[in-house]
This record gives sequence, structure tokens and C-alpha cells, in this order.
Amino acid sequence: MKTVNPYLNFNGNTEEVFGFYKSVFGGEFSSLIRFKDFPEAGNVPEDARNKIMHISLPIGPHNELMGTDAPESMGFKLTTGNNISILLDVVDEAEGDRLFRALSESGTVSMAMQKTFWGAYYGMCTDKYGIQWMINHSPETDR
Repeated sequence: MKTVNPYLNFNGNTEEVFGFYKSVFGGEFSSLIRFKDFPEAGNVPEDARNKIMHISLPIGPHNELMGTDAPESMGFKLTTGNNISILLDVVDEAEGDRLFRALSESGTVSMAMQKTFWGAYYGMCTDKYGIQWMINHSPETDR
């Protein structure tokens, strides 16, 4: 495994929150994508289009703080406990598949491992204990 990064979900104020974190940790965002920027944007409710789909802020030499808006208009219902996921950035697809199978066993799959429009091999699940996991392999970051 390459890294483990916290992934935070917010109810519409991700941009404000990450502005605060940027003032605390310094640096620049390595990624900022709005819901209106992804291929299925036509299916996104108008009130969510300018919200943050994904944002990353490096917080050390190998870790990033990541986040998203989770608007209720898109079916999200945040409660304390489901507003954070653990993102595992894996070395290859095989490691991703192995970890995903093990973590999702007796749990819930929200997105099966698959190639994404942003170029990663990615999936999401909640384990049998209620912990949310994101498994990611980005070939362009392989070294």
C-alpha cells in the first residue's frame, strides 16, 4: 500500500472547510473538481453543480486531506460517523481487488472496483462494522 488518506464528507460547505484547512496546513490544492465538471453533470441537481465533487490538500510529503460535498439533493444523508472514509491508495489493481473483496465481505458495496473517468481504478464499500472505505489505484502516480 502506498498511502492512507482521510476523506471527509460535508453538507455543502466543503469549499469553506478546505479554505480553513489550507490556512492551517498551508500549500495549494492538488485537485479541485466540481460536480458540474464530470461527464454526468447533466444528471446533477442544479443546486449541487457548483459544489465540490473532489478536493485534495497535501498535508505532508506522502499524505493528503481529501473531501467532497454530499448534497441531500443527490441522495446523501450525512450523520456523525458517516462523514469520513478511509482512502487506501494501493500499488496496483490486484492489491485493490484483494483489499476491496476482504473489506466488503459481509458489508455493503456502494461502487464496485472499476475504471473511472478520472483515470483511476476505484471502488467504495462499507465494512461489516460500518467503516467506509475507498480503494484507489492511480497509474500516473506509480513510481
